[in-house]
Amino acid sequence: MDRFAAVSLFVQVAETGSLTKASEALDISTSAASRQLIALEEHLGVRLVQRTTRQLSLTDAGLEFYRRTRSLLSDLREAEEAVTDSTARPTGVLRITASLSFCLLHIEPLLPEFTRRYPELSVDIVAANRYYDIIDNNIDLAIRTRQFEADSNITIRRLAATRRVLAAAPAYLEQHGWPQTPGDLAQHSMLVYTHAVDPHRLAFRQGDEKQEVVVKPLLEASDGQIVVQAALSGLGILVQPKYIVHAHLAAGRLVPVLDDWDLPRLTINFAFQSRRHLPAKVRLFMDAMTERFERHGYERLWTS
Repeated sequence: MDRFAAVSLFVQVAETGSLTKASEALDISTSAASRQLIALEEHLGVRLVQRTTRQLSLTDAGLEFYRRTRSLLSDLREAEEAVTDSTARPTGVLRITASLSFCLLHIEPLLPEFTRRYPELSVDIVAANRYYDIIDNNIDLAIRTRQFEADSNITIRRLAATRRVLAAAPAYLEQHGWPQTPGDLAQHSMLVYTHAVDPHRLAFRQGDEKQEVVVKPLLEASDGQIVVQAALSGLGILVQPKYIVHAHLAAGRLVPVLDDWDLPRLTINFAFQSRRHLPAKVRLFMDAMTERFERHGYERLWTS
């Protein structure tokens, strides 16, 4: 029995919950995978996986073995990546998660040059407007706007800051008028992103003056692109980070509203698993993204 291959298979089974998926990930047949798993259990003298006709689940011994072997395999991958780093030729899969808006606006445009430069590296993008657990979901790099992570094993690195702005289509403002103060928003159709922090409560600031407004939205959506499209259609006034709507503002498709008032700003951050050695694939992608942001002056544009 190849113990390393068997352990690798077991970890895949534990993480996918399927012998078939694990065998596909390792490019071996299901029958060969089954034989490896049985051989590993016989070698250890314990049952690791409880098999039923519908699913696989780990036994208590399997859970303990998984916790230990996952860490060992992670250390081995880290050692391999450290060697790869010395040649700057990363291989394998880079798994990234970010909101759909960020993926469309800032990850996808980076991919042609990045994948051309590192052809042996493939990129797996998880576009999601909720925050996946980085470790449990095998995420290499997350791009988020929250300021901290509950898990101390996650490192945060700042990428850029952005204002949150209100904006509407010119046609909407011509028909319904321009709000002059935050309080006027009660008379307008509001378009709100539901995953924002306290999305119905807007804390405005202008110098030393503060005003808090509770809005009753006409439209709520769990994706920022839906909110943007609704605003472009003249449905109402959106509340979004400026990085999402900057191109529409610059082109005049949307017009800023109450722009002399500030909402709490957001910081766009990288989040990744804390390790002694940052994998080359993660470092190189972060460097490419940071260089792109600096070259275009995004933070200056989004905070002005």
